[in-house]
This record gives sequence, structure tokens and C-alpha cells, in this order.
Amino acid sequence: MKINATVEKALNEQINRELYSAYLYLAMAAYLDEKNLPGAAHWMRVQAQEEVGHAMRLYNYVVERRGRVVLEAIEKPPVEWKSITDVFESALKHEEKVTSHIHSLVDLAQEEGDHATVSMLKWFVDEQVEEEASVDEILQKLRYLGEDGRSLIILDRELAQRQG
Repeated sequence: MKINATVEKALNEQINRELYSAYLYLAMAAYLDEKNLPGAAHWMRVQAQEEVGHAMRLYNYVVERRGRVVLEAIEKPPVEWKSITDVFESALKHEEKVTSHIHSLVDLAQEEGDHATVSMLKWFVDEQVEEEASVDEILQKLRYLGEDGRSLIILDRELAQRQG
């Protein structure tokens, strides 16, 4: 069955948000590379790839439902942060915002009686729990360890181990 037009429009907006997320994480990676934190930059590049994957998951779903994907301009992300802690605080705030958008999409799909979209979005609801927890774990370590050189070297090595 063809996707509901209201849901299609909302999913297209979410595709844009996911692609913006990839841009944001790439901007964070560039900042961290400049600060000589290659492990943290690697972590952000992997995160950017995940966000592109999320956008493509939505893209493919819209196409499968005989909808039309309409790509819009992607907003320029910020390029400066105060510190690595500020980067991860910004990442957590961003993921919380994405979570609220996903929840709104679920609400809309339920209101429209679009059970297939509700089912598909369950994966995103679960993924957002993981996304927030992952960033929060790093943030808690940063707050506990601080940003002295030795602590950052240890954490940076740990972040470099992230698999894509």
C-alpha cells in the first residue's frame, strides 16, 4: 500500500535530519582531529557513517512504500566547540533532539493509522536508546577523568577502538 502523504513528508524531513546528523558528526570529527584527538575523531566519523545509514534506511522504506524521497538542503553544522567535553555534551543534546523527532514520527504514524511505519520506526526508537547511552557513557568518563593530558590520551585510545 502506498505511504500516507503526511507520513511521507515527515519521513523526508527525518531523512534530512539524519543527513544533518552525519554533517554534524563530521564537523565534530574535524574539530577533534585539529585538537590532535584522532581516536575521538574516529569515533565521530563512525557515528557519521551510522547517521548516513539511518537516512538510507528511511530512504529505502519510503521507496518500498511507493513514496517519493525529496532531498532538501542540509544546514551547515557548527564548527567550533570549547573542548572535547563540550563536543560530547553537544552530541548528547543532539541525540536527545533526534529522539524527540523519532517519538513525534511514531505519534504521527499512529494518528494516521499507518501501522507499517509504526513498526519500522520501532527500530529507530530502540536505536536512539543506544545512541544516547553510548554518548552519555563517554561524557560520564570525561566528567570523571577530566581533560588532563594523561586522561585524554587513555580515553582517546579507547575511542579509537570503535568499530563501524
